[in-house]
Amino acid sequence: MQVFNQNIEQSNSTISLSIKREDLLHPFVSGNKFRKLKYNILKAKELHCDKLITFGGAFSNHIAAVAFACQEAQIESIGIIRGDELANKISENPTLLFAQKCGMKFDFISRDDYQKKYSESFLTQLESKFGKHYLLPEGGTNDLAIKGCEEILTSEDADFDYICCSIGTGGTISGIINSSLPHQKIIGFPALKGDFLKDEICKFAQNKNWELITDYHFGGYGKVTPELIDFINRFYKDTKIPLDPVYTSKMVFGVLDLIEKNYFPTGSKILMIHTGGLQGVQGMNQWLEKKKTNKIIFDE
Repeated sequence: MQVFNQNIEQSNSTISLSIKREDLLHPFVSGNKFRKLKYNILKAKELHCDKLITFGGAFSNHIAAVAFACQEAQIESIGIIRGDELANKISENPTLLFAQKCGMKFDFISRDDYQKKYSESFLTQLESKFGKHYLLPEGGTNDLAIKGCEEILTSEDADFDYICCSIGTGGTISGIINSSLPHQKIIGFPALKGDFLKDEICKFAQNKNWELITDYHFGGYGKVTPELIDFINRFYKDTKIPLDPVYTSKMVFGVLDLIEKNYFPTGSKILMIHTGGLQGVQGMNQWLEKKKTNKIIFDE
């Protein structure tokens, strides 16, 4: 679904730029979260698991999506939340409050313990505390998530030369890489600092037609700058397309900046993937208000 499409004249060249609105797939389980959860929820049902456990931070898109999806599937959801100081602040956090209203139960743990969440001892504790369950990794990335993300591209996208998307855990881009065509190049824009995601992507990606551009994280995961917030607001004013501040906005900013720098050859057809994440805007605006700086505005 390409709602935004325009030709950009730059240095005597024409670039075709489109955006695929995966954020419109579902009002609460949007974008890549819909794709990642699709087959995992089906597998949990197939295994007759009536309880699903996953992990996330204070404003996690994944936590919100899992809570709603499990409610719809009549599966109990449990969120292992990073930061035990959040236990008494649920009412102040729009993401956690939404997840709680969807029936998710929380287990708040320290940041130190959270780093050990995949250790054998920690997983044994989960089994002892909660009993039989379906375990879903932080961000939802596993083989079944990749399978879902392989459905993002369709035959309608065959004419594009470049597919661009933001990256968190590497699952979404891995699925896109696997379903891309030989003539297409996949470009990922990590929302985190560092180059470590290459190893994660290599675990799932079957093709070699991809690269990461690590210059547009704006300080790291969950970090924003006044420049990025102004960009989000300008982009919405110009296109009426809302961008989230953690993932897609950084990718779109990067693509437009690379076009200005003549990164893409003349005549290139570029498809940007909007992976959702808009539920996090309210929480980000709370933080921006405390900082007494400009907020994200999606007024008509």
